[in-house]
Amino acid sequence: MKLYKNLVNSIALTLQEIFTKNRYADKALEKLFKQNPQWGSRDRRFVAEGVYDVVRNFRLYSTLAESKNNFWFITAVWLVVKEIPLPEWPEFKHVNPDFIRGSAEKLKDSLPTYQSYPDWLWEYGVAELGREIWEREALALNEQAPVFLRANTLKTSREKLAESFKNDKIETSAIPGVLDGLQLSKRENVFRSKLFKEGGFEVQDAGSQLISVFLAPNPNDVVIDACAGAGGKSLHLAALMKNKGKIISLDVEAWKLEELKKRAKRAGAFNIETRLIEGKQTINSLAGKADKLLLDVPCSGMGVLKRNPDAKWKLSAEVMERTKQLQKEIISDYSNMVKINGKMMYSTCSIFPGENQLQVRNFLSTNHNFQLLEDKTLFPSEGFDGFYMALLQRTS
Repeated sequence: MKLYKNLVNSIALTLQEIFTKNRYADKALEKLFKQNPQWGSRDRRFVAEGVYDVVRNFRLYSTLAESKNNFWFITAVWLVVKEIPLPEWPEFKHVNPDFIRGSAEKLKDSLPTYQSYPDWLWEYGVAELGREIWEREALALNEQAPVFLRANTLKTSREKLAESFKNDKIETSAIPGVLDGLQLSKRENVFRSKLFKEGGFEVQDAGSQLISVFLAPNPNDVVIDACAGAGGKSLHLAALMKNKGKIISLDVEAWKLEELKKRAKRAGAFNIETRLIEGKQTINSLAGKADKLLLDVPCSGMGVLKRNPDAKWKLSAEVMERTKQLQKEIISDYSNMVKINGKMMYSTCSIFPGENQLQVRNFLSTNHNFQLLEDKTLFPSEGFDGFYMALLQRTS
């Protein structure tokens, strides 16, 4: 393939934004694409895939480059590893592809380096999951994430949506076991499509779609989505409830709830009410109101590194411990919103038991008026993002 210097330079500069200015990869790319509206889809795809692949494998590539801040050289290493021939540019004159390939081969036995994880996180994963499972999942988390969609059944069906995409020359396939899910055959900017603007679908990981289904809301339920964020799961709950009943979407960030309002309007979801959490009084005012409570709590994000690979470079053991403490507080404080005989779902996008099964176990040890009905872990090696979900019932 022919390389263009402005695109390669953009990869290097975006990496600099991410690793020296601590920007999130998606935000850095969003800024870059706004600055270059003349780029076509192929240019944008090349840059985005390059940036994400280097972020995903930064420890390996920076080790091979013998530098953590020479981003041109690190980008050159990426090109070599991907077997893309280097042009005779001055920036590449000191790059020795044979030496890089030989060095990469020698690093294969050093898994934390070759799979690109910080040492502390690698050992943390081994301690949480055992070496065999962690090594399997660490490898899976370095794969590029597929693009999954959820047909918005308030406006269409999965079959009709797939047919509409086909008419637009976009190939999709149904996802076994995921009721309204479609997978794109190749990456496309579907946000520009008329179907998206009309609210026909949402981009949502297949594993994430299973969470709302696991909660199993009934059409006339009062459902509280207590950590709603921008509302992906609230929108799915609205569709499952056929716009009946009531969904109260809570969050501590007002701007996220404003985004949810816009998304709900586009989706035609009219049974959603948003409320800003303004301290414990907001939670206490909803005591005993929920037939179903969804607690999709803040977590390490260790199940969704396929989508957010920069998270592993921003995490620390201290952040992990603070996150677990926050989870403990949320499940303890928010559980009073559930009616007697109502159900509560605790979920995370992590695969670590310390954020999942152990949090539920600790909660049940001091809250004997709840019982665990069912729980499951979705592992990234199974094809979707990694999630944990536990369904509990209040008995008294």
